[in-house]
Parts: sequence; structure tokens; C-alpha cells
Amino acid sequence: MVDQTSQLKPNKTVVRPIACGGTGGDPVAIDSKDGKLIRFRPLRWDAEYTAEELKDSWWEVEVDGKKFSPDIRDAPNYFALAYKTRVYSENRVKYPLKRVDWEPGGDPDKINAQNRGRSKFARISWDEALDIIEAELRRIIDSYGAFSVLCIGEDGHRESKDLQAGGGMHATVMNQLGGYTRESRTPDSVEGWYWGAKHFWGSGSNRGLGMIAPPETNFCSWNVCYDITKYSDFIAFHAGDLELTQNYASQFWSRLLKYWEELGKEFVVIDPFCNYTAVCHETVKWIPVLPNTDAALDFAIMYVWLTEGTYDKDYIDTHSIYFNKVCDYILGTDEEGIPKTPEWASPLCGVPVWTIKALARKWAKHTTSLVHFSSGSIKGPYSHEPGRTHAYKIAMQGLGKPGVQQFFMNASDMSKQTLSKTTTAPLSMCSKSRMFYPTVQSVPRSAVAHALNDGELKWWGSPCIVYVPTDEQFKEFNYPAPADQGGTEIHLLWSEKPCNMNCWNGGFNYQEAIRTPKVECFITNHQWLENDSLFADLILPVTTCVEENDMVGASQIVPLKIASYQVPACDTVGESFSDYQIAIKVAERFGVAENINLGMTDEEWLEYAFEQSRLPEEIDFETLKTKQYYIPKTDPDWKDMPAGMRNFYNDPEQFPLDTPSGKLEFWSQALADNFPDDKERTPMARWIIGGPAEEGWTHDETPFGEKAKTYPLLLIANPARFRVHVQGDDIPWFREIETTKVRGFDGYLYEPLWISPVDAEARGIVNGDIIKVYNEQGVILTGAMITERVLPGSIMIHKGSRVDPIAKGIDRGGAANLISPPRSISKHCVGFAVSGYLAQAEKLSRAEYDEWKQKYPEAFAREYDPATGTSYASWVEGGQ
Repeated sequence: MVDQTSQLKPNKTVVRPIACGGTGGDPVAIDSKDGKLIRFRPLRWDAEYTAEELKDSWWEVEVDGKKFSPDIRDAPNYFALAYKTRVYSENRVKYPLKRVDWEPGGDPDKINAQNRGRSKFARISWDEALDIIEAELRRIIDSYGAFSVLCIGEDGHRESKDLQAGGGMHATVMNQLGGYTRESRTPDSVEGWYWGAKHFWGSGSNRGLGMIAPPETNFCSWNVCYDITKYSDFIAFHAGDLELTQNYASQFWSRLLKYWEELGKEFVVIDPFCNYTAVCHETVKWIPVLPNTDAALDFAIMYVWLTEGTYDKDYIDTHSIYFNKVCDYILGTDEEGIPKTPEWASPLCGVPVWTIKALARKWAKHTTSLVHFSSGSIKGPYSHEPGRTHAYKIAMQGLGKPGVQQFFMNASDMSKQTLSKTTTAPLSMCSKSRMFYPTVQSVPRSAVAHALNDGELKWWGSPCIVYVPTDEQFKEFNYPAPADQGGTEIHLLWSEKPCNMNCWNGGFNYQEAIRTPKVECFITNHQWLENDSLFADLILPVTTCVEENDMVGASQIVPLKIASYQVPACDTVGESFSDYQIAIKVAERFGVAENINLGMTDEEWLEYAFEQSRLPEEIDFETLKTKQYYIPKTDPDWKDMPAGMRNFYNDPEQFPLDTPSGKLEFWSQALADNFPDDKERTPMARWIIGGPAEEGWTHDETPFGEKAKTYPLLLIANPARFRVHVQGDDIPWFREIETTKVRGFDGYLYEPLWISPVDAEARGIVNGDIIKVYNEQGVILTGAMITERVLPGSIMIHKGSRVDPIAKGIDRGGAANLISPPRSISKHCVGFAVSGYLAQAEKLSRAEYDEWKQKYPEAFAREYDPATGTSYASWVEGGQ
């Protein structure tokens, strides 16, 4: 008899944080044997350290006699624990691939651009792949200039890597070859705060995701979580679902919410969807609101406070300016003359009058903090309006006073560690991977399709994501850049993050844009054959993070920040290389490799990075290599640090904001001066409905306009609980969960369409039906899931399902972003609107299904495994 226990006994264990972003997470212990992965499991912090050694790194809080601290065993995110299935996925790209009907050289008849997303691929050698890349780069640069190369994906939505890079290595190579067009990341996930609230409270107090600032400034993120824990008794999750984000880094927020419940804190979830925070916790009251109508609700809440005198008038008098303008608007004493009463708001937002009043009174009576992250209306059309009204609300109750805070991703730390964030990611600061070199020409990520389709683009706002002063939003940018500066149209795409079509807006529009023969070559670096890579001409296989050596820490949504040193946990799969290694291979063809690696080996880079960080203050390099992880010491005075905007609250003159006045600005003179004719984002927040484009509106995505007569349902597209964006859609464990996929009559597992019983009955829909969800952008197929968790008039699809193209404008995978508006959130705000837009839902009849199957036989004949989804074998001639 074979001893299976001995077969599974590991001979190697590697400790590594794994998360769906660049910030790391609670580390996992990865067991392997003879180069093959066995299991991923939680780590016990005392695996390499004694209790005495851990003592100075630990923290503990105690409120009302109840204690809370990190567990001795960590709680990695679900994605990390299931990551073995990703490494050995059936969809893994193991070798370089070339689209069978594409030939390099730029001949439109041989590019066959119209077949991107339709043609199959064939395996080629690395030598052939590098020959093609070298020849195409030389040809494109010689023909059009270096800026004709667009580098996609320099940051965000990537694996947790540093030395081996999770984005930006292609740009590093192109910088050596004369430059490139930068695909600048827009403030995704925080659109409303960035384009709206920054004009209210400035860039220092919350730069979208939030910046970690020293305590002597007006904003300190370290103690916001502790302050809420100690002082708040009512917590409003408005555009915030902390249980949704367990796959970002760890399960810490679940433990935190349980502790808050134990302390007797009450929760209210204000969300179009009865989200996961609402269903996981007993103390929650769910207030459903129609998508993209939060501003109306907020104004009605503020109306109650104004008329009942239940806001912090003294604070408003001393800490803000232009409050009178907002008062006039809300009370109806301005030129519009419409009081924003609960009776006015109720038919707009779907919340009963008595609920609005009760919420307003409860909020004002209690010490209330606001939670914002990954849900609700902050990503929809005109999201700068609820972004501002949310900020107005917490300001009216004394933002910065004990227990009156905004909780967000970078303000989720319970304590401050001595070496700060620099401890956890030394490579981010001093390696040559992911260096974002200045470039004359850029295109916002949310507008790449417009640039390709139209050949020109004008926008406002810095190409430097969210960490910039507010006045950057007033700068005008143009594509192409001036010809005398090398400006030119884009002709080659090189992506290290191939998920634009279902991570960003207007996915179908993006697909058609990259099908233009103007794009002569499209290269992707990726581990899996999915999404944008299906539309590529050349696909380069990339190692997963567990196949690499690196130094990756954990810095967000974790109870303890760590530094760690990793060796490969398993053998390399196929002929994969890291993005860093691929960049070196390409650079060698041009004789510039040493300009990137500086002649240093990986190990020399890791040691150099370590020495440049603050880690040597507490641990030496050889000890870190041996133990693999280290928890920096907790600052002994961390509880005394002023939380959030406490300094500003205590003394606004000594600790002013970086707004023009130094105070909270309910009306922005800067917006009035720079965009005097902008009716979509005026100097102060308003209730904006929008309208037809011919009347100068960017959007008509409410139930009150012409578009709603054809597409009457408001679609909510929150991230998924068991994915992060598109990552993890092929994990069998997750696909088995009944709310994750719906099996259709054809055996295909469709992305669920959450629809109310009222709307389902009106359309003759029953559970399990295949549903067409469509608007003017196209059609996606979903599976019916009838539920009371959405209001009538709205539907919900978790974004991030992988694309599975049937034909132009038709997709089987249910990727919601494909049908999202391709336009910016408003004229001067180049963000994405990927939730709260209009669509229609109809049952797909068997007759229509059969008609499509006959019309598009190749799409329906692709190999498919319900356990993992779309198959590599169906896209590659001869399989692996």
C-alpha cells in the first residue's frame, strides 16, 4: 500500500504574502515537495519567533474591558489560500504564443486586426518571440517614433511583486529606446472622492485612496481605525463593504467588524445591494437606495439636520467657508428654489421618507463614522457629486473629533509600526522595476479606446493617479503630444496588465478599438490566457509570484505589516519568465540590459534594497533570509498619535488643509474660476440627473431620462466577494459556491444576475434562466438569481467575470464592464463610470440560443470546463 501521508510531506516551506494587488497581504506558508506545490496554509507568527521576540511587534486595544489584537495564526485572503489552483490552472500560459493569422511588418492585409478575439494562437519559441518583438519595436520606432508604443499596466490590479515587477518593466525598456506613451492610471475605485471631495477638503486629508501622512500634518491615517474603535458608536457603510474586500489582502476586516459588534456598535449599510457586510453581521440595518441617487438622499439628510439644528454649527463656523451657499441650495432659498426635503428625495432615491428622517436623526444623535470602500455610487456617472455630499455629511458632524472619521483602505491600520511602510516594500523604492519615467505623451487608462478610435484626445487632470495636489485637475492634456516634442499616434500596444476591457469602462468599445489596423502589433505579458490576451498578437508567458525570488511585504488591510524574503516555492511552470526577466531579454536585443539591471544579480538587488530600507535598524539581512519574514516593532506611543484630521479639528489655524482657504470649502472658487461653464461639476455638489448628449450632457443614466424608456434597469456592478476584479474567476473552489455562478440549461456556468422578484416576474424569468443583459453598448449573458437583495428597478452583476466573446458586441462570460459607459464620469473628469448605469434584462429563449449557436459555431464549440471556465485548449492550436 502506498503511504499517501509520506507522499504529501513537504520538503520545503516558503513564506510569502499573496494578494491581488501590489500591497501584499497576510502571508501564507507554502508547502512543496520536489518542486511541486502541495498546499497553501495560514502562517503562525511564532513559527520563527518566540513570544518574547514578538512582544514588541504586537499591539492590543481594550475598550470597555474587551480586548482585541492579532491572532497568533494569521488569516490570509481566500485567494491566497486557493492560489495553487491558479499556478497550475488549465488556462496557464506556459510558452510564447502567436496569433495564427497575424504577421509582423505592418501590412494591413496580414495584420488581420479584425480577427483579434476570434483567431486562435500557436506556440512559438522564445527566440522567435524575441525576434518578432525586436523587429516590431525597431520598425515601429523608425516609422512613427518611440511614442507610438503604448505601455499598458504600469501599476494596479496586479500580483504582489517587487523586484520581479507587477507592472512597468516594459516602460523601463522603452525609456531606454527613446520613450513611450504612458497609459496613466486614473483614480479607479475612488472616482467620487478624487474628482469631488478633494475640492472640499484638499489633497492632504484624503487623496482618494488616502495617503499615509506624518502626525504633524493635518491628516494621519494611522489611528483612524483605533479612534473609531474607541469612540464611535454608530458606523455608516455608505459606499463601503468591508466584507467584500477579504480577497484584497487578509481577513482582518472581518475580525475587526466582529469586534465592533462585540463592543455594541451599530451598523447601517446604505447601498443599492444588500452587500456582504449587511448579510454577515447581526447589528446591521440595510437601507437600500437606487443606484446613483445617493446625492439626493444625502441632501435630504442634511435638510433634516439644518431644520432641526442637529449639526455641529460651531465647527462649521470655524472650520469651513461657503456653508451658506449649500444651506441655500438645500433649504430652497437659492435661485433654484427647491427644498431638498425627505419628501423631495424619496421618489428619487427609493428610500421612504420616514427612513430618511430616522437615519438623519440617528446619525446626528450618535458619534458616527463613515466607511467607504469598493461599493455603492462612488464609481458611477457624476460620482463627484455623492463624493462631495458624503464628505459634507461627516463635516457637518465635526470631522476629526473623537469617533467622527472616514474609514478607508489606507486608514485601516490599527497601530503604527516603527519603520513605517518603508519596511514592507524596499524594492518599490530602489529597484529598477516599476520606475515610472516621465514621458511627454500619455493617455488616461479609462480613455485608451477613445485615443485609438479618434486619433486625438483632450482631458484635464494629472496622469499621476491620485497622489497629486488638487489643482492638477485644472491642467489640460492632449494626445498626441505636439509633433515637435515627438508626439504621434499609437501603433503598438504592450500590456503587462491585460484586463482593460473588464477592469475599466466601455469594454466592448475597447475591443473594437484594438481591432483597428492602426494597431499594428499587440503584445501581452500574462500568466493566463484570458481577457485582453485573447485579443493579442503575441503573448509572453509570465511566472506567478510563487515561482520567483523577491522581497514583498504586506502594507494594507492587514493587522501586522511585515517585511519578507522569498525564494521560489516551486519549479517554474513551462517556459515562463518574470516581467523583469522579460524586460532584460528584450533589452539585451538593443544592448541596454545593463542600464536596467545595472549589472546586478537578483540576489544583489535584494540585498541592496534591504540595505536602502530601514530594516537594518531592527534585523540583519541573513537573519531575514533565514526566518523569511519579520514584523517591525510597534511604536510604543502609537495610541497617542492624533487620528485622521484631529489636528485640524483641534486647531484649524495651526493645522490648515491644503485647500486655497486652508479650511473645508463647501463651494470651490477654484472650480468656479477654472471651469465656469461646467454644469455637470459646479463649484458645489448638486443633484445632477444629466440628459442627452446634444444638450451638453455626458450621461443620461437615471430612471428619469429618455434612455430609461428603452433600458429601464439600473445596473450595479460591485466587485465580487470571491474575486478581485478579474483575478480568481477560474478557481474551482470559488466556482462551486452557489452565489458565484449559475448553471444554465447548456451546462455553462454563467455570471449571476441578481434581480428582484418583481422585475423577474414582469419578464417571465425564473432562477437559472440564461439572461441577456444589454444596452446600446452590447449584450452579455448571465444566469438568473432572483433575490430580495436588490430593489425593483435595479439589477446587480459582480464585475470581473472573464470575457468569453461570441461575436462583436456579444459576450457569454457576463463581464459587466463590457456594457458600461465608455465616457468619462463628466466632461472635465476623466474617470470611469462602471456602476449605476442603465440596461435591460430579458430571458434568452432556447430558439434564440440555438440561432446564435448556429450563427457563431466556433464560439459555442470552444472547449469548456465548468470547474475552471473557458479553456486554454480552445484558443491554442495543439494545446500546450
